[in-house]
Amino acid sequence: MKSASEILTSHNKFHINLGLDRISAVMKLLGNPQNEYKVIHIAGTNGKGSTSKIINEILFESGFKVGLFTSPHLFSYTERLKVNNEEISQYVFDKLVNEIDLLAKKNNIELSEFELITAVAFYYFYIKKVDYLILEVGLGGLYDATNVVENSTSVITTIDYDHTERLGKTIEEIALQKAGIIKQNSNLAILKDNLGFKLIEKIAQEKNAKIIELPEVKVVFEDKNYAIIENEKFEFNLLGAHQAQNLALALGVVNSLGLNIEKDSIKNALKNVIWPFRLEYYENKNILIDAAHNPSGAITLRTFLDENFKDRKKNFIFGCLKNKDYEKMLDILIKDNDSLYFCEFDYPNALKYADISKRFEAVKINNINEIENIEGLKIFCGSIYMLGKVLKTYQYDK
Repeated sequence: MKSASEILTSHNKFHINLGLDRISAVMKLLGNPQNEYKVIHIAGTNGKGSTSKIINEILFESGFKVGLFTSPHLFSYTERLKVNNEEISQYVFDKLVNEIDLLAKKNNIELSEFELITAVAFYYFYIKKVDYLILEVGLGGLYDATNVVENSTSVITTIDYDHTERLGKTIEEIALQKAGIIKQNSNLAILKDNLGFKLIEKIAQEKNAKIIELPEVKVVFEDKNYAIIENEKFEFNLLGAHQAQNLALALGVVNSLGLNIEKDSIKNALKNVIWPFRLEYYENKNILIDAAHNPSGAITLRTFLDENFKDRKKNFIFGCLKNKDYEKMLDILIKDNDSLYFCEFDYPNALKYADISKRFEAVKINNINEIENIEGLKIFCGSIYMLGKVLKTYQYDK
């Protein structure tokens, strides 16, 4: 049996190939398991992972069996598939990847990496008999492999410019792709100040989808981090005022399910929400890690730094993919007296030092342990792929 990684990273699979024909055909061969449980489908430019994790914790704390499908991963493909917060075992993942890849090939279907992982996920959650699947879109929504589910509650987090080469160069074009996950006669959670809201609202009306009422939420970073929900304080782990948007969406979705979840369950769940590398602060090492990978994420990160670390020397340890708008990101992030360090990492289409040094003054880091000699706050950002590759061997205990 080949390893899942060997199959998934093979040359013929390791690419993006949007469209539903191939994944639909394979799911039909598997008996369409994706329609055997309740689905909460989440699209958006930023905030998908945090929103997914909050909903996951609330439902899990309330006694439901919950599947969680997210992407990309940090260290291992198995991180993407969890049931009640437990990753799929490597053996089961290898087995299912081999079986479904063979099934597809026998029927002359060539799945991409993401399509194959998605097919494995849908089948695995069926085997595990989950009550709910929290399903994060991979790219866009309309033609994303996850969009073969027939019925779902839809969530659209913040929309901004990203993947414009595939999703469109205007907010309206991008919003149209995100709105593609909305199902007929379903519920939709979206913030009314979201970019592209008017277009999405029109599509929701055409599909007779009800827009969910959201609670009033704030997130405040004081001596501890708190969420203030309808004027009541809740301990909450995710840092940043922007998390109020994700939390409002998550609570709105949970309320819409009609499950009568107790307040104590929500309190306990919010204490347990941990989402690695999203404004993750290690005070003892002067390290902040954030998966900001587009201009919108860079604005969020810079705003958080200006509000909470305005008197600290800031050192950005940066790396990303070539197709990202890294120049705009760095223009947002780097201010006077800030320092920029660059990490090259082993990944297809990764940005190289020769590219970034044409415009920005940056110090190249050849070994991650070199950061020990940097004084001030060390901020890792730029790409979740970079964070996974670079920090895999680095010890950063809180």
